[in-house]
Amino acid sequence: MTNFVLVPGAWLGGWAWDEVAALLRAEGHEVYPVTLSGVAERHGPDAAQVSQAQHVDDIVSVIETNDLYDVVVAGHSYSGIPAGQAAARIGDRLRRVVYVDSNIPTDGQSFIDGWSDEGRAWVEGQLAESGGLWPPLTAEDYADQDLSDDAIALIVARSTPHPGRAISEPAQLVRPIADLPTTYIKCLMDGAEPMPVVRKQLESPQWSLVELNTGHWPMFSRPAELTKILAGLA
Repeated sequence: MTNFVLVPGAWLGGWAWDEVAALLRAEGHEVYPVTLSGVAERHGPDAAQVSQAQHVDDIVSVIETNDLYDVVVAGHSYSGIPAGQAAARIGDRLRRVVYVDSNIPTDGQSFIDGWSDEGRAWVEGQLAESGGLWPPLTAEDYADQDLSDDAIALIVARSTPHPGRAISEPAQLVRPIADLPTTYIKCLMDGAEPMPVVRKQLESPQWSLVELNTGHWPMFSRPAELTKILAGLA
């Protein structure tokens, strides 16, 4: 039995993992979906000020409060950044880190630091217009990502603005992520190759790459296939 700590990407709460969590539990694993501070049911008037460091603490707290060992920490999209840092902090509690088509933490770099100048200007403009919050995507943004109409409607209906501070605050690593046992899941409809910073880390003998022929939100588009990959790491 493995303890899975599942962290959703920007705008989403732990509910995003419902189907995968149910499938993993059916195989006998314990599953702890995480809703990060300032998002979903934890969204509130101070959400804009929630830091990326707080998101790391959220994940570590779930692990330490529940006294979990043999932990697989999986982070999707934005949440690869806090998930990777949390994994580096939990020592011998960790079994494996899984990045689900995600960004990965680079010491001293934020989520948006790797974006193009145009992309950063777009995000920073959104934050300025929304009082420091990053507005959720629209239905049109989920096109061509292997999602059903029902899945898109669910995601759009339940998404909440994401803390702007969290995506602009730099990561702080306590140990190199190359040293951690890691699986990177690349969703091919969101680009055929991992981003350059991921390809560099994949040179580590501790890292492995798994490809999944779906879009950027596999917990909605291919929950059974994603579960099979995760369970295979247990």
